[in-house]
Amino acid sequence: MIKEPRFSTTTLKRITLFGYFSLLFYMPIWLIFVSDDTALSIPLTIVMFILPLLFPLKGLVQGNPYTYAWSNFIVMIYFLHSLTTLWVSADEKLWALGELFFASVMFIAGSYYAKYRGQELGLSIRKKKE
Repeated sequence: MIKEPRFSTTTLKRITLFGYFSLLFYMPIWLIFVSDDTALSIPLTIVMFILPLLFPLKGLVQGNPYTYAWSNFIVMIYFLHSLTTLWVSADEKLWALGELFFASVMFIAGSYYAKYRGQELGLSIRKKKE
């Protein structure tokens, strides 16, 4: 029996894309233009915090549930970065909270989208044969 989702897959896709594009624009604004931390150069910031977000772009926009599932591994980079920044940098707590919010939105909505859209398409995780 398939449980009826609280939100439609279209709504979950929009929420996930909101979190995704928010992170995509938020991170360079914060780390390149706002932050006064000189530990990261601009090219290093681009490689570490922007490039990973570009890998799932096509699949997310197309609505591929598999991409929504594996992109959560990438989102963990931003989740951990925000938690680390909250712990060590009092000056950037608000920025880290924003990153944590966007990463959490993308992670949760993306997980549910992958689950429910996969069910709609008849995709499933195969069980091991005993």
